[in-house]
Amino acid sequence: MDMHSSCCSASRMASGPQAAAGPDLERTPSPVVPARSERLVRLEGGDFQMGASDADGFASDGEGPPRLVRVDPFRIAPCAVSNREFAEFVEATGYRTEAERFGWSFVFHLLVSEQTRRRVASVPQGVPWWLVVEGACWSRPEGPDSSIGKERLDHPVVHVSWQDAAAYCAWSGTRLPTEAEWEYAARGGLQGRTYPWGDLLRPDGRHRCNIWQGKFPVKNNASDGYVGTAPVDAYEPNGYGLYNMSGNVWEWCADWFSPSYHASTDPVNPHQTEPTGKRSTRGGSYLCHRSYCNRYRVAARSGNTPDSSTGNMGFRVAADVLP
Repeated sequence: MDMHSSCCSASRMASGPQAAAGPDLERTPSPVVPARSERLVRLEGGDFQMGASDADGFASDGEGPPRLVRVDPFRIAPCAVSNREFAEFVEATGYRTEAERFGWSFVFHLLVSEQTRRRVASVPQGVPWWLVVEGACWSRPEGPDSSIGKERLDHPVVHVSWQDAAAYCAWSGTRLPTEAEWEYAARGGLQGRTYPWGDLLRPDGRHRCNIWQGKFPVKNNASDGYVGTAPVDAYEPNGYGLYNMSGNVWEWCADWFSPSYHASTDPVNPHQTEPTGKRSTRGGSYLCHRSYCNRYRVAARSGNTPDSSTGNMGFRVAADVLP
């Protein structure tokens, strides 16, 4: 597990048995379920500068070198999949997530109750802020004594693995975006900017995303309004009308993760299809902080094993353009 990114994600690989093989999802034409796909935003695609070589970036992640990339037109959800939407999927299919099948998932230490903390099974080595909590899953984000309740139905679903996200996509007639599609969408029409809205993290003193505020990992003053997840449509959207492309929850992408991504993928519709053991994630989360994991920049990237789930990992869906 990458210690630089471990503030924001934790890998199941080092903490428990591996899951049985789940559904696979590559960038293939997706079926269309109008009730699910009509809400997607159509983006015309085209050429854009992908990646960055910022001094505050992580060269080991393969954020650059920046290059000119082209993507075809596609559609993408304005928001990450919410608890409400995922609950509809579960109700319709009876699907059980990998966290439910494993019996545990990773929860950030400040979010669990004292009662749950006393029952913690283990703590991953080197990242004591992540707790292995038995019973934690998408509907019980902080463990057995928690619930999404009515107040979090419009928050992003968490504790979903890549394979869980793939299953939701198969049901909803969608797919996961490629990394190139995700970054094109996140930039919102801006070229070479650090964030979806520009280069300043807080333009005019306004918070534009849900990230850690305070001293990580011991104190979050929540000056952006949230200690954990925020609603999927919190803050202002970017230039394409897309919400929370920075912060809130990490979002799974279709690609396998590789630090050599920019050197090994085609500049036209790039897509890392060679298995590497990890799937790509984008966007950062509410646990990202400039002192340790400033991966809420649009060019930042990370990865995790496809069966991993944590309390800050979610996804948004995409689809091909209708002929």
